[in-house]
Amino acid sequence: MLLLQLSRKPYPTAGSFNDCANAATSYFDNKSAIAKKVAANGKSDMQAFMALEKLKEQEEWLREYMIYAGRADMYTDWLNFQSECKKARAEDERQAAIKKRKKLELFLQILAVVGVLVVAIPIIFLTITLLVR
Repeated sequence: MLLLQLSRKPYPTAGSFNDCANAATSYFDNKSAIAKKVAANGKSDMQAFMALEKLKEQEEWLREYMIYAGRADMYTDWLNFQSECKKARAEDERQAAIKKRKKLELFLQILAVVGVLVVAIPIIFLTITLLVR
């Protein structure tokens, strides 16, 4: 929302768009989360669907504003920025999946070691007690 507030100020400069990179990144992360929720639930989650529609409407306004009132190629730069944000989100998700998989592998290795010890310790104990007699 900060992005749209900045863009609706009278006579915004290109710098005011550049200064809100964090807000824009947050905007696209939230837009992506809402879109995933709508896709997962279908159109049954009306509130999320309407939020996504509102975001689309605001993006359309911003697109027109950048084309007609912004600097040359501002909208193209905006699309490139969106693409970079999407790639960063995908990389973050990939790293999270790798981290989760490694944790699972570590848990399974620990479980295997504990299982071997549970079997091996009684066998060793019984072998020692039988040899001592």
